[in-house]
Amino acid sequence: MKIVTIVGARPQFIKASVVSAALKPVCTELIVHTGQHYDRNMSDVFFEELSIPKPAYNLGVGSGSHGHQTGEMLMKIEDVILEEKPDVMLVYGDTNSTLAGALAASKLHIPVAHVEAGLRSYNMRMPEEQNRVLTDHISKWLFCPTQTAVDNLKKEGITAGVSVSGDVMLDSVLHFLKLAQENPSKTAIYGQLGIEPKNYRLATLHRAETTDGGLDAIICIFRAFEQLPQLVVLPIHPRTRPLAEQAIAKCGFRNIKLIDPVGYLEMLLLTSGACQVLTDSGGLQKEAWFMNVPCITLRQETEWVETLVGSWNVLAQLTTEDIYEKAMHTQVDLAAHERMPFGDGKASEKIAAALAKT
Repeated sequence: MKIVTIVGARPQFIKASVVSAALKPVCTELIVHTGQHYDRNMSDVFFEELSIPKPAYNLGVGSGSHGHQTGEMLMKIEDVILEEKPDVMLVYGDTNSTLAGALAASKLHIPVAHVEAGLRSYNMRMPEEQNRVLTDHISKWLFCPTQTAVDNLKKEGITAGVSVSGDVMLDSVLHFLKLAQENPSKTAIYGQLGIEPKNYRLATLHRAETTDGGLDAIICIFRAFEQLPQLVVLPIHPRTRPLAEQAIAKCGFRNIKLIDPVGYLEMLLLTSGACQVLTDSGGLQKEAWFMNVPCITLRQETEWVETLVGSWNVLAQLTTEDIYEKAMHTQVDLAAHERMPFGDGKASEKIAAALAKT
């Protein structure tokens, strides 16, 4: 059996690291990198440190408007399918790469397997929501991370091919956090940044709805960060860096430490060592939850509703006042964290076993 796997963004590289390892004994897998994330710190370093098989194809699509980017991916992925004639197309998550891979395969009658199926924010203004809904409706295998995702699909009339695999990100965190903690070259990041575990907050900002407001929107968020009693460490997405630097220069913020994107192992260490995470990222919400770190999500909704139980994850409006209030005064319920809705850390094995029966 031949599987073509589409990846293009940082979270997909992480998921592919554990799933590809599980697939290796049971099939031939060709990885196609769309180039959606093309900066070395957002791409190459992940393949190296996570031992992901080298992509058979790098499409080099890069950034662009949603329509332009998705359309170029669709054309190039179609060429790969016609050349390789795979038995299965495997896609992850909710990016433009995900949708392009699923559409290209579906139109050529190649069955699609969707890892992280069934997530819903119920905000169709989000490009990610559009991508995940459309991908789910054309997939043959829908690997859901939680029962909530299964229930979401059932509401839309999708029941065939649906299963609860558990969350592959949990597999990844369980495996790689231990490796990171045992690697002195990785734990050195605390000293390099001049921070001590549990004495800083970790933040990320990259979604369009967070940054589309331009400089004023970033300043509004940064004003809240500036008032927090611990330093805020912010690995900055290349697309967001110019705005962030302008905001700091204009307002003289001193409590925000911008750093370049870091590798996955360093990011696990920064997350586990933070006293709190503030993010608009879907993946980081979960990783914080897996590592018992309270999270403030800078969005009006989340597709990971399970993390909201016990206030381990709290939604904040994009205002200085609400971000500061939630960051300073949210109290978590320790007992609420005892339930594990994301599986047993063996999602990758379950996915590989299901596809091997094809």
